[in-house]
This record gives sequence, structure tokens and C-alpha cells, in this order.
Amino acid sequence: MASPLKRLLIGRPLKTSEAGDQKLGKLKALAVLSSDALSSIAYGTEQILLVLVTVSAAAMWYSLPIALCVLVLLFALNLSYKQIIYSYPHGGGAYIVSRENLGNNAGLIAGGSLLVDYMLTVAVSVSSGTDAIISAIPSLYPLAVPIAVILVVGVTIINLRGITESASLLAIPVYLFVFSIIALIFTGLFKIVTGMDASHETAAVGTHVQGVTIFLLLRAFASGSASLTGIEAISNAVPLFKEPRPKNAAKTLTLMAGLLGFFFVGITVLAFVYGTVPELKVTVLSQIAENVFGRNFMFYFIQATTALILVLAANTGFSAFPMLAYNLAKDKFMPRMYLARGDRLGYSNGIITLAVGSILLIILFKGKTELLIPLYSVGVFIPFTLSQTGMIVKWWKQRPKGWKKSLSANLLGASISFTVLIVLFLTRIESVWPVFIFMPIMIYVFHRTRHHYRKVGPQLRIDETMDLPDFKGNAVIICVSDTTKVVEGALQYAKSIGDTVIAVHISIDKKQEKEFVERWNRVHPEVRMANLFSPYRSISDPLMKFIDTAKQKADQDNYSLTVLIPQFIPRKGWQNVLHNQTSLLIRTRLLMKRDVVVSTYPYHLKE
Repeated sequence: MASPLKRLLIGRPLKTSEAGDQKLGKLKALAVLSSDALSSIAYGTEQILLVLVTVSAAAMWYSLPIALCVLVLLFALNLSYKQIIYSYPHGGGAYIVSRENLGNNAGLIAGGSLLVDYMLTVAVSVSSGTDAIISAIPSLYPLAVPIAVILVVGVTIINLRGITESASLLAIPVYLFVFSIIALIFTGLFKIVTGMDASHETAAVGTHVQGVTIFLLLRAFASGSASLTGIEAISNAVPLFKEPRPKNAAKTLTLMAGLLGFFFVGITVLAFVYGTVPELKVTVLSQIAENVFGRNFMFYFIQATTALILVLAANTGFSAFPMLAYNLAKDKFMPRMYLARGDRLGYSNGIITLAVGSILLIILFKGKTELLIPLYSVGVFIPFTLSQTGMIVKWWKQRPKGWKKSLSANLLGASISFTVLIVLFLTRIESVWPVFIFMPIMIYVFHRTRHHYRKVGPQLRIDETMDLPDFKGNAVIICVSDTTKVVEGALQYAKSIGDTVIAVHISIDKKQEKEFVERWNRVHPEVRMANLFSPYRSISDPLMKFIDTAKQKADQDNYSLTVLIPQFIPRKGWQNVLHNQTSLLIRTRLLMKRDVVVSTYPYHLKE
């Protein structure tokens, strides 16, 4: 049952030779890798307004200069990440840039931040998509978390089907969203310019508002900069592009930055003109759409496409996380399983890890976007700052032609990114404090993982000085529970491979012990039986003690020691839950014993 279901959900396996077909052109890449950045306009302006409205609705006009500052940062990041794409065409983004120019620890901080940030990308995107659904259907508010979890599972299945297939599925909703936002901005501006809309009570630009401080404005700017999360994804995923990969990736990045800047400024201007104030169950974007179009087809069309792209924006994380995990695993900082491709040629272990992590975050934060966004922003501005700084070091050391212009762009980006990061730490410490706990833990785990691989390598490597034991024979211990068909078959096999065969039985009842010994001696008088009584009803503990004793004897006689475990295999996979728990426990404990061979004799049941 599992295999047909897997084929239905994920599709047929692809040959390794088909990997070249799993590359993205610019239009599909824009859909897959830009959905996170483009969708952030659904909450970017709202995050600015949430800070300003704490002072007064009159402070809303400050959103305009703040939006322009965000635009400047976007411009600097666009230039910087284009340089990263051309300088590091094999992908890896902030992790590779920081590791090569600032050292391993800086690279691991950038990589670890991005790994968590991609989980937060999925959690924030799906939670925001759920908010958009609830804005249209408020009665669903109590079901926010279950809806978000179901959506994550759906996006995970789409991504397990492969990069090109997920891109094909994503392209339509992404471009529908782009069309709807362009229509919203142009229609809104046209109505305002032509006077078709009634005027709204909004404080004029330049109005002095009591209580507005530089610190508050910096906090609003830092919150609004959440709109720039996802812009680094293209530099992490350059290998996913068709040739010429760097050129196609750079063009896609520029197109994404242009659309993002236009959308962000346009939505901020409309929010100011319409005097939009954030509400609990209705998003700012939803209010603007209702002001511009009313509750007609276009309103619901915008709600639907916004909800869709917010959910599918999680796809950016699903595309970038496995590639980053691959790069970390290649450098031995993460388990090797992240190097393996799945049936559909995607890095499915990374996809599944991301899905599990994001679901846990959604449940932990109860699907509250406003609680997730501060951590989300910190998670991306740490690698922003490190990658910009890394590029500054690179240009300063290499000094190629035109390096001063490149260094200036990176210096601007690094300065603004670092400022945003400091403001986030100072103003949102109650939300971002987990960074100071999980980041050191992640760095420690990365180093321990690499240390383990470095220790294991020499132990597995064959060399001329190897001193292999010359065994005189093989002693086989066979674990028996009763005189059954599976034990009979295992016993015959044990005789074929062993010079000495010993059957071991654990008894927990004196009467049953006597009956078993008599039955065994009657059926197999030629096989030595070691019957062990266990007064505390433990099977594995007395067996392990016996094997330790047998191992000492085998070492003295220069014999190898094999432990054979008979096991019957049910016809249906789910029936394993009803059997084999003891043998599983015994095998697990035996695998930890040095120089003991553990073998299983399977007996397949017919029904």
C-alpha cells in the first residue's frame, strides 16, 4: 500500500541521467525562488504600521520615508547578491561567502541562521496565507493552526515531486498574484489622482507627531525590512538554473528586486492615502483591496491569489534549504544523508527536515505571524550582514578592476543590514532571545559532526599497515524462543557457517523452563543449549552477559563470534508492529558491541 500511495503523491522515480531536465529557466525560477520575497509585501507594510500606530494614527505618514529607506537597502542587496552570484556560481550564498572570507565560524553562523530562517520562511508564509484566508472567511479563525499544518504538508508533497514540476504548479498562482497587485496599485493610484475616491482622514506628510523618536522609526524600519527576506534565496540556488546559470540567476534577481520594490512602495502609498490601520482579523492588504475595488470579484481574486502565494512562498524555503544543507553536508558540517537525491532527483531529506521543523514552529507559536516575524527577520539579517562583510573582505584582498564600486555597494548593504540587526536585538529582545540559545547549540553540533567524520575517515580507510585477525573458526550463538520452523531453519544455517553452535534460551518461568529444556534435548541433542533463567523477566540483559562471556572465550581461541537472530516476516508490512519487538531491541544492543557479528535469519510467512 505504501508504494502505490507514494507513487500517486510523488510520481515515478527519475533516472540520474534526467537531472539535466530538472533545471529552471528565468520565468519558472522567478515563480519558485521569488515567491517568498514577492509575497512579503502582504505583511511588510503592515509591520511598519503596527509600530507607528502605537504612537498615533497621525504617525502613519512616516511609513513613506521608511519605505524609501527599505528601497535603498533593497537596491544595495540586489547589487551585492548579483556580485555573489557571479563570484560563487556553485551556490551556497551567504554560507560560502562568509566561510571563505571570514572563516568557518562566520560561515556556520550564516548557514545556521539561514537553515532556521528557511523553516521560519515556511512557517511565516503559511501562517500569513492562513491569515489571508481568515480575512475572507473570519469563521475559520479557531482553525488557524490545523489549516496551516495541512498547507505545509501539501507544499511538501508538491516539492517532493521535483523542482520543475513544483515550478510548473507555482508559476500560474505567482503570476496571477503579480497581475492582481499591479492591477490593485494602478487602479488605486488612478482613482486617487482622478478624485474618484472620497478623501480619507490622514495626517499630512511632514506633520510633527508627539512621541515619535528616532528609536521608534528605526524599529519601524527594521520591522518593514522583513519584506526583504527571501532575496538571498537565488544566490543559494544558482545550481538550479539552466545554463548560463550565473547570468540567468542575476537577471532573475534583478527582476524580482524590481517587482518587490514597486509593490512595496505602491502598497505603502495606498495604505497612507486610505488611512489604513492594522486590525486583528483583517490584513492591511485586504483593507486596501476593499477600499479600491469594494467587495466584488477583484477583492476576492486578490484575497485568493494573496493566500495562494503566501502559502506557496514557502516553496522558496523548500528550494533553498536542501541546497544549503547539501553545501554544509559536503563540508561535513551536516549528516551525509543531505547529499542524497530522492526518487524525483530532489534532496528529499532536506525537504522533509524543513517540513517537520516548520510544522513545529507553527504549533509552538500558534500560527501567529507577528510572533514569528522578529525571529524571521533576525535569521535573515545575520547572513545579510555577514555576506556583505565577506564580500568587502574579498574585494579588499583581491582588488580586481572596478573593485571600489563593488566594495562601496557592499559597504552600504553591510552598514544598513547591521543597523537593522542591532535595532531588532534592542527593540525585540523579548521575541528574538532564542537566537542566543539555538545559535551556539547549532555551531557546536556543526563542529561535532565534522569532528566525527574526520575521526571516522582514517578508521575506515584501507592501508598497507592493517593488522587483520586470522580467525581459526567461527562460533555461532543462536537466540531461540521455542522449537519452531523459523528456529529450525536458523539452526540449519548456523550449522552451515559455524564451527561451534550454541543455542541460547531465556526462561522467565521455572515450569516452562523445564518443559523447554526437555523438548530441546529431545529434538536437538547434538546442539549445546545454554538455558538462562531471568528472575526479573528481562530477555536482553542476561543474553548480553552471556554474549560478553562467550566473546572472551572466542577471543582466547581466536574465533570470530556471530549472533544469529531468527525472525519471521509477516506478509503485510503493518503486521510487523504486532511482532519482532524483542529481536529489534536485541539487535540494537548487539550493534554496540565491538567485534560481534549480528545476523538475522528471516522466515517469511505465507499469510
